[in-house]
Amino acid sequence: MGNLQKALSQDVYKKLYVKALEARKNAYAPFSGFKVGAALLTDDGSIYTGVNIENSSYGATICAERTAFVKAISEGHRGFKALAVTAGSDQEALPCGICRQFMYEFSPKMEVVTGTDTEHLNVRTLEELLPLGFRLEK
Repeated sequence: MGNLQKALSQDVYKKLYVKALEARKNAYAPFSGFKVGAALLTDDGSIYTGVNIENSSYGATICAERTAFVKAISEGHRGFKALAVTAGSDQEALPCGICRQFMYEFSPKMEVVTGTDTEHLNVRTLEELLPLGFRLEK
């Protein structure tokens, strides 16, 4: 798993990855066929899942990562520990640039778990995925 000192246990990373795989079943991807699931761990231990939801107006499409974040934020959460993302394939599904920037707003030090299955996971910080990310001071 990745090359940094992990903040959470391998069991937690696996649990999040499995939740993301389960959520992926609900993805709506009639145009690309690329179904993505995400599972987001909040600071208080809650887990919110999300899926990608495509739209005929492609700009209205939302990624799984942002779906999970929006659900958690709308319930009052602002602190996040980790996010697992999967497309259920033999290739890692990494968050896109828009998702990386969106997530950076809330938790630049959060860990992002990706991989091809629960035995082949990679863990990186969001700062590794988005070096020098933009964030207004609050």
